[in-house]
Amino acid sequence: MSATPGAASNVGFIGLGKMGLPMATCLLAGGHSVMAHDSRAKATETLRGKPRLSVAADAATLAAARDIIVLMLPTSAVIRHVMQEGGLLAALRPGTLVIDMGSSVPAETRSLAAEIAARGGQLVDAPVSGSVAKALTGTLAIMAGGDDAAIDRAMPVLSCMGEKVIRTGPVGSAHAMKALNNFVYAAGLLASIEAVRMGERLGLDLAVLTDVMNASSGRNVATETKLKQHILNGGYSAGFQIGLQRKDLETAGAIAAETGFDARSLALCRHIWTEAVEALGPAADNTELHRHLR
Repeated sequence: MSATPGAASNVGFIGLGKMGLPMATCLLAGGHSVMAHDSRAKATETLRGKPRLSVAADAATLAAARDIIVLMLPTSAVIRHVMQEGGLLAALRPGTLVIDMGSSVPAETRSLAAEIAARGGQLVDAPVSGSVAKALTGTLAIMAGGDDAAIDRAMPVLSCMGEKVIRTGPVGSAHAMKALNNFVYAAGLLASIEAVRMGERLGLDLAVLTDVMNASSGRNVATETKLKQHILNGGYSAGFQIGLQRKDLETAGAIAAETGFDARSLALCRHIWTEAVEALGPAADNTELHRHLR
């Protein structure tokens, strides 16, 4: 997607992983000037030589040179490290807008927003939903939490990376909704896999069982886009690591702890995904939960 006409800006981007790299590339394609940083020196090599790109040696250098900074980092703990030990927070200039597009813990997001506000900046939490393929084409779904004026300022940046931006409320709300959504997805995937495993033992035609679920009340994103496409054929290549799913479930668990709600099905999902990560390794595809539940 392209940036809003006349809205190209100078953006800092930290975190060039599987999602971050194509997202930063979309910003460049949208006309933005991007200063990139990643703790792994090789991560920036793919971008080198592209127009309007510069590379920062560290997070503090980037913060001192950019008024809009995108973070695409894996956890709140990593963000805290970059902010503190990496010097990002101390180097922030008044008026800086920080956009956290990772899957952070909402309570940590609110705490970080207060620290950034104390330095005269603002935080928008803008986690994404979608695969690497959607990141490559700039068609992610993006949730955005924070002050309306701050989100308005972020929109020319966000619109390069996503085709739909949903405003979720105050800062931290987007990270909360992302975690709760991913819990519901995980629960649906688990139920779908258990259903086909039981159907297998009964000798049922699993393709027909999938058709029945998709035509009936059991339909969910797992039955529609995972069973035939990635599980029943043994391909296990949906493109989302099982360790990342476990991380999202742990974030949802932090919400349960914060709210004092006894989320028993969430606890079960967390237990089963932890078992699967220990058995298969965190880099296994999420659909390989089917292999684990033999």
